Amino acid sequence: MAFTFTTLKTAIQEYTDNTETTFTSQLSRFIINGEERILKECQLDVFRKSSQGSATSGNQYLAKPSDFLSQNSLSVINSSSKEFLLYKQVTMLQDYTPNPTTTGTPKYYGDWDDTSFLLAPTPDSNYTMELHYFYRPTSITASGDGTSWLGTNAELALLYGSLVEAYTFMKGEPDLLQLYNTRFQESLQWLKNLGEGLQTRDQYRYDRVRREVA
Repeated sequence: MAFTFTTLKTAIQEYTDNTETTFTSQLSRFIINGEERILKECQLDVFRKSSQGSATSGNQYLAKPSDFLSQNSLSVINSSSKEFLLYKQVTMLQDYTPNPTTTGTPKYYGDWDDTSFLLAPTPDSNYTMELHYFYRPTSITASGDGTSWLGTNAELALLYGSLVEAYTFMKGEPDLLQLYNTRFQESLQWLKNLGEGLQTRDQYRYDRVRREVA
């Protein structure tokens, strides 16, 4: 059964048997936290996208898209060809170009902070950069029609992830909290089989994803 924002909130209250005002005021936060856990534990192809940005001459930083979650690849478009940068730790980049005024075509990049990458060497010209990345989709709590891909296609993971957050807030019975968490982990495994197994291969070259038989 697919969830909308409204039906998901109702389900959380029914599972927890809690309609207290303080609890219901936090329903959106429980759902957002559940979404975040799913997005950070499963890499789903549906949440891949690409974006072009500009590296500025003399500026060693490149802004990340506002919906950035994790990188897949970064390339510089140079004379109509793509040259892929190698991802490295920031300390390696700073060791490679200890003087930020050293310029050239960027060869390496790394995470500087939540909003920007560090490039090395510092760009010697204005370059068009193309980033392939996993993005954070609009939450079901903020979508215009109250739906989302997770609510439609990963409803069990979204439900039980939200219930773990809700029951933790309630300081509920440990046994029931453990049950919700177990169901959440099982649902995550199904998503992983889809996103990191079935969607990354075809049966022409690879056999089906196999599960261990108990």
